[in-house]
Amino acid sequence: MIRISQKTLNDLEFSTVLSQIAELCNTDYGKIKVQKITPLPTKEKLHISLQQVFEYKSSYLNDAKIPNHGFDSINKELQLLGIENTFLESINLKKLVSISTTSNELLSFFRKFKELYPILYQTSTEVTFTKEIINLIEAIIDKFGEVKDNASATLLGLRKEINEIQGKLNGSFGRDLTRYNSLDYLDDIKESVVDNRRVLAVKAMYRRKVKGAIMGSSKTGSIVYIEPEATLQFSRTLSNLKYEEREEIVKILKNLTNKIRPFIELLEHYQEYLSDIDVIAAKSKYASKINAVLPRISEDRELTLKDAYHPLLYLNNLTKGDKTHPQTISLDQNNRIIVISGPNAGGKSITLKTVGLLQVMLQSGMLIPVHEYSRVCLFRNILTDIGDNQSIENHLSTYSYRLKNMNSFLKKCNDGTLFLIDEFGTGSDPELGGALAEAFLEVFYERESFGIITTHYANLKMLANELPNMTNANMLFDSRTLEPLFKLHLGEAGSSFTFEVAQKNGIPYSLINKAKKKVERGKIRFDKSIANLQKERSKLQKTTAVLKTKEQKAEEEKERLDKINQRIQQKLEGYQELFDTNQKMIYLGQKINGISEKYFNTKKKKELISEFLKIVEVENSKRKKQTLKQRRAEKVKEQKIVKEVEKKVEVIREKKKELKVKEQKAEEAKPRITLKIGDRVRMIDGKSTGTIDTIEKGKAVVNYGIFTTNIAIEQLEFVERKK
Repeated sequence: MIRISQKTLNDLEFSTVLSQIAELCNTDYGKIKVQKITPLPTKEKLHISLQQVFEYKSSYLNDAKIPNHGFDSINKELQLLGIENTFLESINLKKLVSISTTSNELLSFFRKFKELYPILYQTSTEVTFTKEIINLIEAIIDKFGEVKDNASATLLGLRKEINEIQGKLNGSFGRDLTRYNSLDYLDDIKESVVDNRRVLAVKAMYRRKVKGAIMGSSKTGSIVYIEPEATLQFSRTLSNLKYEEREEIVKILKNLTNKIRPFIELLEHYQEYLSDIDVIAAKSKYASKINAVLPRISEDRELTLKDAYHPLLYLNNLTKGDKTHPQTISLDQNNRIIVISGPNAGGKSITLKTVGLLQVMLQSGMLIPVHEYSRVCLFRNILTDIGDNQSIENHLSTYSYRLKNMNSFLKKCNDGTLFLIDEFGTGSDPELGGALAEAFLEVFYERESFGIITTHYANLKMLANELPNMTNANMLFDSRTLEPLFKLHLGEAGSSFTFEVAQKNGIPYSLINKAKKKVERGKIRFDKSIANLQKERSKLQKTTAVLKTKEQKAEEEKERLDKINQRIQQKLEGYQELFDTNQKMIYLGQKINGISEKYFNTKKKKELISEFLKIVEVENSKRKKQTLKQRRAEKVKEQKIVKEVEKKVEVIREKKKELKVKEQKAEEAKPRITLKIGDRVRMIDGKSTGTIDTIEKGKAVVNYGIFTTNIAIEQLEFVERKK
């Protein structure tokens, strides 16, 4: 069971991360859920949560985009459904339709693309898919949120009567309006509305000449609003009918609400499901903002963070346009505790907080900003002691508070713990505080806990140097400018550069020299040795980098010359062989030319044939003689070799055929991307890529720059989407 205290979360500013994620939620319900996020208690729940976020984030790169999950909270509606004899108004019922529709769309989507989103699909199977709620409500309520006329026969009859009376009222009012206007009894505005009733705007001096009920007057008293006598009866009838209409609507809504009541639990599930998706989506958006990935989670005790960024610092620097320096740090069974030393403002505390915050984020189901080759394990407990933490309420000093904190560490530390302590042992006498800190550290070491501490104490640096599974480390500084490089270097303690930094900040050299005399010479020598070692290491690193570059260049040059030499050697051998053959041909040509010339002069055929046969016999004597049996054996051997070669060729062909079939099947099984205008494509088995200009009737016009061509869409494969 994983348990991480609220104090640890506060020390690592986890609540700030939650606030930033909450801002990315679409719903208020999701924002509330995000603020309640804590590290997950079991590995199973954590793996599911991480995979959900990873799958949702990967959807940004897929054509199958996850549908909208936004919804309005239905807590009020659920509360009313839980009370007998209450009913929901049409506006509340429309909210139920909306949340049901959104849930059903997501459930259908994950069912369709369960291969792309297996974990999100598995989560969705716990929620029931049904359109019954939607059908029940939409049978009564129209798309504008009004009760339909045909919701009941009574309502239909009432609305017909209302329309008739309304028509008569409007006709009667119109006639009176025309008549009194012609008599010039009306003001320029002619008419108005008072208490949802049409009234005549009568000039005050003529109010007695217009028959009807006075409904009010203007602020100046120059206009009197009168409802004509002829329309009064229609208004009363209309009011009665509207009252009856409302009674019938309430009756219909009560009946509909009673039908919805059995679905209270399902509606609660819908709201929980959609809010969970909202949280997952917000985590994914946050992961994209900070370039976060899902590292490999190791079952072994191993924590290797490569190019890790502190998310809060990264986003803050991004806003300012400043650079954020990543850290690389590793803990394992052979290196369980790291002691970081060096001057202040070098990034020690940030390194500590980065490791802690990223671990807490990961164990809370969030992706983290590290290199994808990073590896992490899970800790049952993470203990932190970061910052001053003076307790005014309990009248505790910094040191008293830290001692109390260390006591709780002793109770909780084990092989499943990661502890992070900033400025370990400070707050008391350096020698006594350092000795006590050393004793604490030895206990943590014996219990095989993983941890990182920052310190200035020499005895803790020496302890890290002596124990086999503990390592010194320091934050690199430029020895010339004394500016921090924000890089962690393992294997060596860091100098505090106390006097060097003081001198850089303008403190008089005489005062620094006086301070040096007050400190033990051994400590100064020890600190100076460390500082010198760091300077030497910095020089060695630069020299090593230069030598490696030169070695690499020399190796590349050697390989290039070897290849050239090999090619020259092959050419020389070829030329030598050609030269020998040509010399032989010249020699034979000269011989035959001599015999021909002799025959030209003597015309003796026998002598000619004899000389020619001698040349042939001499040349044949150089050739290797073989008996008939040897020739046959040679022929059989050649045939055997040919057959073996043919067999091997056939095997290779079969393998190629099988591989081609597999590739075809894999290509067919792979979901085909829908091509769009502007996409970069190429013909199947082709190399040239072009851009789609138009798509019409299953064919696309592809622009290759120099020319365009019309190709069937099935013959094209996707290369790159237009940015």
